[in-house]
Amino acid sequence: MTVTSQPDQHSDGTAPDLARLLRPVVRESNVSEVAKRLLDHLSAGDIRPGTRLPAERQLAEALGVARSSVRGALSALDVLGIIEIRPGSGSYVREGTSEFLPRAINWGLMLGQRRTQDLVEVRTYMEGVSARLAAERATDTDVTLLEGHLRHMREAGGDVSAFIDADIAFHLECARIARNSVLSDILHSIRALLQVWMERVSDIEGTVSGTLCEHDAVLRAIRERDPEAADRAMAEHMRMASARLRASVDAGT
Repeated sequence: MTVTSQPDQHSDGTAPDLARLLRPVVRESNVSEVAKRLLDHLSAGDIRPGTRLPAERQLAEALGVARSSVRGALSALDVLGIIEIRPGSGSYVREGTSEFLPRAINWGLMLGQRRTQDLVEVRTYMEGVSARLAAERATDTDVTLLEGHLRHMREAGGDVSAFIDADIAFHLECARIARNSVLSDILHSIRALLQVWMERVSDIEGTVSGTLCEHDAVLRAIRERDPEAADRAMAEHMRMASARLRASVDAGT
């Protein structure tokens, strides 16, 4: 796939290069496949917010599919808030990357998008490094802060939003304690992944109890200043969290 970071645009804000960038859908056309192909370019930064997409006819010709497939894909992206369909005017990219990423990830998970799986893989490795370094460098104050986040997770009860916020705070606190600015920046940059990940698995049976138990093991290893144990505990947490995510995707939730 050809990727152009900042394609030329017409003075009226259209994206003439998108039709050229797209290649025909090889397998039998369907709405999901067309939406996924469009999403690849939208999430890669090929098209700036506010840009008007090519007409249905142009997209259909570029992809080698029926206009009905394109129309269905555009409607799906409109429902997700990724584009805005303006009757009589066209379809426009609705928002910037920072706001778009959570929806892109969620849509990617529903479609089994490879880029999302790559993000999951990167998170797994980065979290292990974060826990190991946190165990090596944590102060007593740092441990107290982690304990507070875990306590907030326990106290959240049935408040899923509060539980997710405390869960994410725990992981970002580990990254801060690791005192590696690059690692911290990377984990902060995929915060949207953590948010969507937890939202998707929150209804899976055993998620809350399992997540609490797994976080407690990580905290215990950091409190004991045991890098090896912290790495193992985080690896186990990532393994179980990934299994819950797969269960969510397989169940179509």
